[in-house]
Amino acid sequence: MGGLVFARVMQMHGLDVVVYERDESPAARSQGGVLDLHVESGQWALEVAGLADDFKRLARPEGEDMRILTKEGVVLWEQVGEEPSMHRPEIDRPVLRRLLIDALKPGTIRWNHQLVAVAPTGQGNHRLRFADGTVVISEVVIGADGASSQVRALVTDAVPAYSGVSFIELGIADVQNRFPDVAALVGRGSLFALGDDKGLIAQLNGDGRVRIYVALRMAEGAFESLGIQFGNTAATRAGLLSQFSDWAPSLRRLIEVCDDEFIQRAVTAMPVGISWPSKPGVTLLGDAAHQMSPFAGAGANVAMQDGAALALALVGADDLHTAIADFERAMFARAHECAEASAQGMETCISPDGAHRLAEQMKQYAEI
Repeated sequence: MGGLVFARVMQMHGLDVVVYERDESPAARSQGGVLDLHVESGQWALEVAGLADDFKRLARPEGEDMRILTKEGVVLWEQVGEEPSMHRPEIDRPVLRRLLIDALKPGTIRWNHQLVAVAPTGQGNHRLRFADGTVVISEVVIGADGASSQVRALVTDAVPAYSGVSFIELGIADVQNRFPDVAALVGRGSLFALGDDKGLIAQLNGDGRVRIYVALRMAEGAFESLGIQFGNTAATRAGLLSQFSDWAPSLRRLIEVCDDEFIQRAVTAMPVGISWPSKPGVTLLGDAAHQMSPFAGAGANVAMQDGAALALALVGADDLHTAIADFERAMFARAHECAEASAQGMETCISPDGAHRLAEQMKQYAEI
């Protein structure tokens, strides 16, 4: 998202930019669930990119609805059915990605270009080599290539580390027609059922699918020791249900009736407060620079803010190195704040009494 915003803003100001993308096409893989775009970051970036009106047309403000439940199914916090606002409206990731792709000039994105090496030329530029043998010399390289960034090593040796929490992603397609009881439980937005260092987090997507994240505080990769085996659908489902054996039947339904796809996702994050000495002709944005846990809903928002801010810094810059250094200082500060909030959010939610802690936090926010 950050790289696409950057490219869009650069083109608006008449500057040349090329996006090299590993995927073979826009439809090569799933793009994940929903995002809530914050006024000060994601929505600001779309305003800078001239796409605010398109976003408002596609967004789902009712997606801000939220329920927090204990493992017994007791509702501790509910924000449902209020007048929708555009404070943090939801939008499906694939919809937002398509909006940004379509906003670029044809040919801007070079699909099926997997970066395998990047290094300084010694003459102020960088040489990029791709898996198909293509070699490109670039004046400025922007690493918007995610948590496993190939570009990151040019500026820092820091890498993401396991957070102590893992997800298993599930889904229920056409939930309203197939399982109206589950649809009523989740509602128009998000459901957080938390406790015992675990969580069942469900979100309604714009296509009528509920995306579910089973969250477990656990050693990295230790699913088998918890009795969760992948490869056999029935065994996987039974193993997950065993982790929630004393949870309310209505919550266990999220696992019992989910579709037969189970995706493992270890939650990793870059060090909070990461920074590096600025290097000529190269920088990072988004997860490549400051991957954080999803428990503050900040990652994609800050990535988009990075992209717009960097483009504005480079537009009309007399000295690219100074412009990049100034951008990085501002990025480090905002990423530090968001990464701290994300780490604290995970500690709050995936805890022995996560539902009570999160509900109390939401009550405090409502009083501000």
